Amino acid sequence: MTSSSAEFDIIVYGASGFTGRLVAEYLAAKYGGGDLKWAIAGRDLDKLASVREAIGAPRDLPLIAADAENPASLRTMAGRTASVLSTVGPYQLYGSGLVAACAASGTDYLDLCGEPIWMRQMIDAHEAEARRSGARIVFSCGYDSLPFELGVFFLQQAAKQRFGSSVARVKGRVRKMKGTFSGGTAASMKAIFAAAANDPSLLPKLRDPFVLTPGFEGPKQPPGNKPLFDEDLGVWVAPFVMANINTRNVHRSNFLLGFPYGRDFVYDEMVIAGPKETGEATAKAIIAANNKLGAQGGPKPGEGPSKEERENGHFDLLFFGIGSDGRQLKAVVTGDRDPGYGSTSKMIAECAICLRSDAADVAGGFWTPGAAMKEALIKRLVDHAGLTFAIEP
Repeated sequence: MTSSSAEFDIIVYGASGFTGRLVAEYLAAKYGGGDLKWAIAGRDLDKLASVREAIGAPRDLPLIAADAENPASLRTMAGRTASVLSTVGPYQLYGSGLVAACAASGTDYLDLCGEPIWMRQMIDAHEAEARRSGARIVFSCGYDSLPFELGVFFLQQAAKQRFGSSVARVKGRVRKMKGTFSGGTAASMKAIFAAAANDPSLLPKLRDPFVLTPGFEGPKQPPGNKPLFDEDLGVWVAPFVMANINTRNVHRSNFLLGFPYGRDFVYDEMVIAGPKETGEATAKAIIAANNKLGAQGGPKPGEGPSKEERENGHFDLLFFGIGSDGRQLKAVVTGDRDPGYGSTSKMIAECAICLRSDAADVAGGFWTPGAAMKEALIKRLVDHAGLTFAIEP
């Protein structure tokens, strides 16, 4: 990890984009008056200056020119800071140079990535160097996949306390979600589909639930690709558009932590549609909505909901654990803003603060947020980012 003598603690890269601006606004409001040394970065200094003024940041907040097309600018930026928080996606198009620069310089890196094939490519290419340099590379610090990864971790910790062991089966179920997916999520989906179309050899990796656990292949996992009736919960459930990344990160977290959930752990995610015939019809409608997300005409990067829409959004996630002896346990994770923007911007900002403040002993390498920061991150998200974690009766 870069030493504390670095010029900056955190640089927000992509601050002139919609989500990056929200992250910068949050840091300015929450930590701007403290001892945090931070800066904002992007391609256009004039746009960054406008963002600085619009979010009410101090006029002396440093602005840094950095461009994904200019590797030298990325290396220079990485060399000036202890950590880079990147909102510049799709990461498979714009992120590789920055990950390489951070791994080489020992600079911590955090992003909002939901692109598992690219993540595996970066792990294979730079894991050894990150371990040598001390860089902590932390993917998926937003709605994909933080509340899901931590929700399973929280449930398993409670299962150990209550049952004396973890549970081998967990069902992730989206009970409520009001708000929009980000334009970056839609763009990432399009980039993933385009990459697979251009290179069909990527398809097996895209379908592999253990693509992020190099050298480990676990048991067969539920496909989660069509509506079904969940007998345990008594409701119809539908495919969840973010399950393809979230399930991979949950398995990676288990892998990084040394398999505390077991090597036979089974996990899936779906959306609760409701009971009886109405639930079945709703489940089919959810599939149609999912198909439109990656289509042309969806949300664009740089666009997003109004402040009122962000503040009126929320999410409610159920994690249903089943032990090998049949005992059951439910955990719930909620967020108080729309998931794709309002909550995501707070989550990644708090991940960056937590990595700086509460994870000094975490070694270099590629991490999930939960595996790196565990209970400290849950506490920070509850205290500052509007999330709740609870065991449900």
